[in-house]
Amino acid sequence: MKSNTKSSITLPHKELKLVEELQRRTGAKSKVEVIRRGLMKLKESTDRELLSSAYASASKAVRNSTIEELKEWDALAGDGLEKE
Repeated sequence: MKSNTKSSITLPHKELKLVEELQRRTGAKSKVEVIRRGLMKLKESTDRELLSSAYASASKAVRNSTIEELKEWDALAGDGLEKE
């Protein structure tokens, strides 16, 4: 079984020029390498967005109970300390 699959894409002139410019700027060996790097950056970006969204949802889900817990512990914060 082949590990690589050949694919072909056609880009508008403006986008092809962008790929070629990025190839020069980054020192990529090929246009395909430029596309691969771009795809990986996009994947990393979307993965971070999903993780950030999950953390925000989890935070919202426990926010009220956390505030209540902190209020209970607040009364004990100075317990055992001498007052002047």
